[in-house]
Amino acid sequence: MSDLVTALLPALSRSLAEQFNVFRVMHHGTHEKQLSNVFAWLLTPDATHELGDIVQQAFLARVNAALPDATMLPPSGYRVAQEVDTNGGTEAADEVGMDIADIVLSRPDAAVVIENYATSDGHGHDYHRYLAHGGAGGRTSAVVLLCHRRETHLQRGGWDKAAVVTYEEVLDDLQAHIDRDPSWCRRHPDQLFFIRQMIQHFVKGPAAVDVEDQIAFIRTMCETRESARYGYRPRDRVTQEFADLVAEHARRQFEDSFKTLATVKDRLRSFARTVLVQQVNGRIASGRIEKVVTRFVGQWEWCVELQRADPQPSIFLEFGPTAVVENDRVPDPLDEPDFSQVFATLQCVETANIVRIVQTDVSLAEVISGLSPDDLRLRDIVLTMADAA
Repeated sequence: MSDLVTALLPALSRSLAEQFNVFRVMHHGTHEKQLSNVFAWLLTPDATHELGDIVQQAFLARVNAALPDATMLPPSGYRVAQEVDTNGGTEAADEVGMDIADIVLSRPDAAVVIENYATSDGHGHDYHRYLAHGGAGGRTSAVVLLCHRRETHLQRGGWDKAAVVTYEEVLDDLQAHIDRDPSWCRRHPDQLFFIRQMIQHFVKGPAAVDVEDQIAFIRTMCETRESARYGYRPRDRVTQEFADLVAEHARRQFEDSFKTLATVKDRLRSFARTVLVQQVNGRIASGRIEKVVTRFVGQWEWCVELQRADPQPSIFLEFGPTAVVENDRVPDPLDEPDFSQVFATLQCVETANIVRIVQTDVSLAEVISGLSPDDLRLRDIVLTMADAA
């Protein structure tokens, strides 16, 4: 399985790469009010989507399926309002003492009070107040948690009695409907584009880029002897088990890779302090290495800085993620860098930017195993960099 995860990474990285989506471009959906606007639009029968009450009916069917038979609600005919004060007012406000429901569906004999949040969590709102607001005037009332993820353990303070409907369920119902209505799709290309973008962003997530990547995935499954899974049933369970297994192995590999990077850094720093400084300083009269430091964090963390006497610029021994960042920024980047190797970079005195990068023939595996005191490869690269400065 570890071999499979490693082999799949190139194809998965392409599949998970950033793809155009209007919601991502506009950073829409990062706040519950933004999403409430979209779902309120879908739930409003006479809105510009021109789907009529299809979404409202499907939503009520989901709600009714989660309620006792005694509280079954009418399937449609609701007026849609947003930002409703469940204390009794109807105006949206942020004043202290108000308890604002995100969406309220109402008709003379029934109401649905909706709290929209990423998880099935009332997050401080009063369930009983929501229920009472919906039931005003003797109406049949239901409280609904509309959410991205169903997390039952978060439903406390009465919210365990709320019906839970996920974005995926709403959008799956909508997808099924438009798939059955090609006439609507032809007549409403703009609405169709928007809805498909919404489904892609909130339900499907990144998709495989093309057929070649899908074939590469199948080939890898076969080459790593994981192809027998294609014959297992039921397919949904097999898919989930495979995804969980790959995710666990990927998590372990990622965690272990942090430890490996830390080991490389520690041993490279140790070699530089105990061996490399003497090797270099024994060959130059000016610009000698005065200090070996590892002071950077984040994406620049994986490097060892060789600080030299002023005004000579620092030389860095970089590897892994830091080498990737610097190769992207340097004026003359390497065409096909091998990131299993150590790199040397030269800093500009005036700007402090990296102006040159060179790949050494010292591998990360060799650094971990321990470089010999008479190994001169890094010394020679550093001396070359010093001369270039």
